[in-house]
Amino acid sequence: MWERLVEEAPSFFSYYNVIFLLKAALATVALSAIGCLLGVLFGTLLALLRLTSAAVVAPFRWLGILYTEIFRRIPFLVTLMLVFFAVQLSGNDLPMFGVAAVSVTLIASAFLAEIVRAGFESVHRNQWDAAAAMNFGMLDTVRYVILPQAWRIILPPAFGFFVLFIKDTALASQIGVIELTFAGKVLNNKGFSAVLVFGTILVAYFSVSWPLSRLGKHLEFRLASSRHRRS
Repeated sequence: MWERLVEEAPSFFSYYNVIFLLKAALATVALSAIGCLLGVLFGTLLALLRLTSAAVVAPFRWLGILYTEIFRRIPFLVTLMLVFFAVQLSGNDLPMFGVAAVSVTLIASAFLAEIVRAGFESVHRNQWDAAAAMNFGMLDTVRYVILPQAWRIILPPAFGFFVLFIKDTALASQIGVIELTFAGKVLNNKGFSAVLVFGTILVAYFSVSWPLSRLGKHLEFRLASSRHRRS
């Protein structure tokens, strides 16, 4: 086996194959970034809806709860297929990358909504009441009072979700999105050893995921250090 790997390596790591893998890695990073960034945005909005008690937004609050509970329980592949067939039935000419981007946003928003909500609810109710007594609105209360205290609860599970989410984007290969897993299948079908191909894909996923996990640890440490200095 090792002789075959050494023999195949020069042709496998040719210029065009490396460019192909780099483009696939960029697609994986782009999908993950879209899901995480839009997921944080929409997830925060969903979390705020869950925390409001105004009667005027009650219908939206219940819709947000329904959305969160449904998409947290549907596998990513099922969501991907639902979005794919919905786009096909609508007649829109959305590229496969766009279908995958919509799917990852739907899933990430639901999971991150629960993570953010748990972080907000970890702050003692007295903090909310004190902000209301100072005539803070909801957005000012979250920005200046709640969020600085909730970060320590939100960050660890959020970054853990981000790392897992990078691996879940591999399922986008099922609809033909050229990301790392799809690139691995293509190169394997060209006759290259599965060990060499998917070993390289493994290293690529690790190279994307590891810096993100280290960033999460660094931010968690910085926030903990700043709290100790203030105390």
